[in-house]
Amino acid sequence: MPQTVKGVISRSKGAPVELTDIVIPDPGPGEVVVDVKSCGVCHTDFHYREGGISDDYPFLLGHESAGIVSEVGEGVTEVAVGDFVILNWRAICGDCRACKRGEPWYCFDTHNASQKMTLPDGTELEAALGIGSFAEKTLVAAGQCTKVPEADPAVVGLLGCGMMAGIGAAINTGEVTRGKTVAVIGAGGVGCAAIAGSALAGANTIIALDIDEKKLSWASDFGATHTVSTKGMSEDEVVAAIQERTGGFGADVVIDAVGLPATWRQAFYGRDLAGTVVLVGVPTPEMELTVPLLDVFGRGGKLKSSWYGDCLPDRDFPMLVDLYQQGRFPLEKFVSERIGIGDVESAFEKMAKGQVLRSVVEL
Repeated sequence: MPQTVKGVISRSKGAPVELTDIVIPDPGPGEVVVDVKSCGVCHTDFHYREGGISDDYPFLLGHESAGIVSEVGEGVTEVAVGDFVILNWRAICGDCRACKRGEPWYCFDTHNASQKMTLPDGTELEAALGIGSFAEKTLVAAGQCTKVPEADPAVVGLLGCGMMAGIGAAINTGEVTRGKTVAVIGAGGVGCAAIAGSALAGANTIIALDIDEKKLSWASDFGATHTVSTKGMSEDEVVAAIQERTGGFGADVVIDAVGLPATWRQAFYGRDLAGTVVLVGVPTPEMELTVPLLDVFGRGGKLKSSWYGDCLPDRDFPMLVDLYQQGRFPLEKFVSERIGIGDVESAFEKMAKGQVLRSVVEL
């Protein structure tokens, strides 16, 4: 039988979100119903509310979650009722050209549940990133569920999006290893996760750059060896600040966790010769970038974008949960506050003001 539960939706561009009844259908073939236990308040959900993703309103928001599988549809073998899972928004197909060449983290044909969740009047909801987990229950594709050791949902659920994006930008995309020098531009949630990932990988110099002193304090807690307030700095001054802390050369890996043309240029010129630039901050459609092509050729190295931290959930989520449970990875530090499902709008306000790393809804 379909179930009616509470969920947080966005009805129109810029309007405050609403807590209302939503209907969860019975799972069909390859689908799973999950009892949501936690959901982080991510910038992506705010972008949905503001129309920055699409205009397919109404949206069922939320995607950074952990929960318990409560129902499975026909043919589901990946998970079973009772499994503790982290939800992911890139369920790999296993059959596209990326998957077949052994690079499933680039899967070009990821999938979601076939059925739509709805409002009681039958209006279909567009689930944020195919998940929609600011809700007591949600319907997803079985491949969007990654079974992990049971742990605090509010903590490990953050691996479902932002924290994995930052950690993976450092370890998977940037290929940070012991002894490397790293600079991270932007010390919000994703940037701090990149810093924590760099520390975990053994980088010996980790420079955090941001215009906000509070965020730089967070960065130090996650392993930054140097912090730089870039407020009022020119591009040349930012580059010089990175070079001064890396023997005059620039960093081996520079991660842009902001996603602006200005910060990308800082990353490009702030890296060492043959160094790597990783773009993990998400730009908006109108942004354009101008860099002399000779500089691209002459400096060498790698210019990379990081999609979801180039993660493979079945590989990375259990490993990181295990490291957290061993006390070797401080994932719990990303949880700034635990809130109720009716507090999402106020959490957006705190996020916009830079007051929190993550507000996490507990259900």
